[in-house]
Parts: sequence; C-alpha cells; structure tokens
Amino acid sequence: MLASDKLIEAFNQQIGNEMGASMQYIAIASYFDSETLPQLAAFFYRQSEEERTHAMRFVKFINDVGGRVKIPALPAPQSDFASAEEAVGKALEWEEEVTRQIYDLVEIARGDRSYVGVRFLDWFVEEQLEEVSSMSDLLAVIRRAGQDRLLYVEEYLSRQGKAGLASPAAPAGGEAAE
Repeated sequence: MLASDKLIEAFNQQIGNEMGASMQYIAIASYFDSETLPQLAAFFYRQSEEERTHAMRFVKFINDVGGRVKIPALPAPQSDFASAEEAVGKALEWEEEVTRQIYDLVEIARGDRSYVGVRFLDWFVEEQLEEVSSMSDLLAVIRRAGQDRLLYVEEYLSRQGKAGLASPAAPAGGEAAE
C-alpha cells in the first residue's frame, strides 16, 4: 500500500486544516473589505483560494492511493478583528501552525516508509516557507505603517503585485465578470 491508514487519516485532518485556513482568510478578507482596503482584501481572497487548492491536493493524493476522503467538521473562523495588525497576526499564527502540521505529516510518512507521501509533502514544506515569509513581511509592513496609515500598505501590495483578485466574484484574470 502506498499510504497507511494512519497517514490517510492524518491527510484527511489536513484537508480540514487547509479548508479552515481558507475560511479564516475569507473572514480576514471580508474584514479588510469592510474597512475599504481593497488591496489587503484581494490579497486574502487570493490566500483563501490557495488554501482551498492545497486541500484539493490532499484530496487527490488520498484518492490516488486508494484511500477514502473523510473531511472533518470545521470550526467557525474568527470574524472580528480590532486592527489590521491583529488580522494579519492571526494569519501568520495560522501559517506557523500549518508549518508544524506539515512537519508532523512528514514524520508520519517517514515512519510509515511512505516515500510517495514524503515526496508529495516536499512541495508543502517549500510552500510553507513562502507562506510564513509572505505573512511575516506583510505584518512587518503593517506595523511599520501603523493603523492610521494603512493606505501605505495598500500601495505596497499594489507595487508588489501581491493583491491578486479584485473581489471573490472576479475571475482569475482579475477582470470583472460581464
């Protein structure tokens, strides 16, 4: 067997973790939308889509190795934030937690001698470096700007090309639907 029942169970839990992250990022994006900060909102809507894509990678892997996908119940995301710093700090904490989760999955796969599982997880290890770095940078920029100068953060995201979609309803190219 390419993956043990233990690894499949852990991957199913990770599907929930990734979908939970997706929902948390929608909540953060909505917070920024309500504060009329469209670049920050777009950044987090894009992050939400990425997390959903990550979940789907686990779904495909489980199906490919003949396992059964069992998506766990998901807790409601935090929806209220006192500041942009709190919202992005929450995102950074989440990415650091996901990094720990991925490392734990690697250890399970190694322990089971599931080399196909280890190889699959290599992509996620690299992805987490990017995710933690990106959130750390964004949090540093927000702290430097301060709550009263978030328009500088908007400009930073615009210049960095990190905003992504204009809204959750916009197609992948960022153009408005006709």
